Amino acid sequence: MDSIFCYINPDIPDTLSGSLQGRKIATQPNIQVAGWPAEAGSQALAGFKALEDAAVIERLTKNGAKMAGATHMSEFGFGLVGSTAGLAIAQKNADAELMLDLAGEIRLAAAHAGLWGFKPGYGVVPRVGITGLIPSMEACGILGKTPGDIRAILQAVAGPDERDFSQPDQAPPDFSQDGIEPGKITLGVIDEAINTLSVQDRDAFKKEMDELKKAGFSVKFLSWPDYALCLMVHQIVGSVEASSCAGRYDSVRYGKRAPGAKNWNEMYLQSRGESFGTLLKSYLIQGAFFQFERYDAYEDACRIRARMAKDTERLAVQASVLVFPVQNAAAPDAPDTLAGLYEQFAHTAHANITGCPALCMPPSAANRPAIQLVGPKNADARVMALGEYLYRQRKGGN
Repeated sequence: MDSIFCYINPDIPDTLSGSLQGRKIATQPNIQVAGWPAEAGSQALAGFKALEDAAVIERLTKNGAKMAGATHMSEFGFGLVGSTAGLAIAQKNADAELMLDLAGEIRLAAAHAGLWGFKPGYGVVPRVGITGLIPSMEACGILGKTPGDIRAILQAVAGPDERDFSQPDQAPPDFSQDGIEPGKITLGVIDEAINTLSVQDRDAFKKEMDELKKAGFSVKFLSWPDYALCLMVHQIVGSVEASSCAGRYDSVRYGKRAPGAKNWNEMYLQSRGESFGTLLKSYLIQGAFFQFERYDAYEDACRIRARMAKDTERLAVQASVLVFPVQNAAAPDAPDTLAGLYEQFAHTAHANITGCPALCMPPSAANRPAIQLVGPKNADARVMALGEYLYRQRKGGN
């Protein structure tokens, strides 16, 4: 179990009664639990312990959940290199796990572990007490064995927090809703996404869609011309935000401090050079380039992003929920370059760019792909209800 957790809760006390009573929840060390190491997988935060609970942790424990421990994660949660996300659930050391989704990490982790993974829409879950990297794209989501497990946690943690100024001023989703009627639901498939798949992967994806047709859903093929720009937009906007966010780490109170500096500025520069791993450092340098040398490219990427958000509204008129692949078979398993890392996110980054909710569901049979259900903004409850309906159908329920 030590290989799964970087920190194990030594004393799990009896919890208050509540909707989550008795459930053990794992987290990652960028979601703060008071007194626990909160290093977010980076030397830049070495030695830092959380001073208070993140908002999501407060809400979980208030509703009776037990915090099992913190699992290993990639540096600041960017990608999955070094991550053990999902293993605590697979090995029955936890019932669910919290993690940050910056470009698709929750959905990829779920696909790898054969679990369900949900990235909420932007602002649905408060980010107070979370060490982030790409504030306008990341969301705190949940890995679970079933969509019912995820929905129970969402009912406890979703909703506004007056300390989180990034949350939109809107009522939280009503996750108690159900009532899925397949004959009234159209599922959309984006041509530009499917056309990037190999012949073998395309056939496997279409078999999954055939199963949904048999369940009574209508399937409609749609066009989204800007889909091909997703990775470029995410990489430019994301790297600029990450470069700005990482500027706070100065090695003064915590973090790795480079020896031999002659003054505070030299200490700051040298320590930052040693604190970040090669992959993240490349990302931060790229962000600084777009911020200071090619700001016009950053502005263009922001304009395209705004257009893509409008596109999701147009697509929502034509289909209730969009269905995408999750994994890119051509991507490396353990990328050591930004290009390789972004290849992994070829089918997931669009939901982070647009702030839409996305649920990864395991394949319905062997040799089938995991797929993701993506709703428009504010459709988190609809996506979860659809996921639960499909889960029951697979189990032979009504």
